[in-house]
Amino acid sequence: MPKIEQELKVKFANHKHRFMTNLIYTSKWLETINTNYLKPFNISSQQYNVLRILRGNKDWMNMNDVKALLIDKTPNTTRLSNKLIEKNYIIRKRSQTDRRVVYLKITDEGLELLKQIDIIESKDPFDILHKFTDEEAQQFSDLLDRLRS
Repeated sequence: MPKIEQELKVKFANHKHRFMTNLIYTSKWLETINTNYLKPFNISSQQYNVLRILRGNKDWMNMNDVKALLIDKTPNTTRLSNKLIEKNYIIRKRSQTDRRVVYLKITDEGLELLKQIDIIESKDPFDILHKFTDEEAQQFSDLLDRLRS
């Protein structure tokens, strides 16, 4: 892949402007790769995120807690959960004491889907992870954490 200046055919005023533009551009690029990667499984990256959160919890989880953990802070968690329910990947129940409270849980079908994705994911389907050593990946992750702090 060409450098960001070549990709966008632009000269940057300074390194920080280049950095921010590169970060946003690369984020969108990775998002496209992720979307294409999940297409054969017929789920979106947001749905995948919900399934992973629920798998990590292993039990019923308040929908608001799921929403708080989403990478993409979408306002419509109900729509996401409805699509996953239609596919039999999760189930939903309402609180007995407060009908406004909704709980979600991953099904065996949802767990099986994640197993299939995990197998492929472990083989570096994006063909990008091998470009970095573990140390470089750690440094990069630390820099991103610093950016958000």
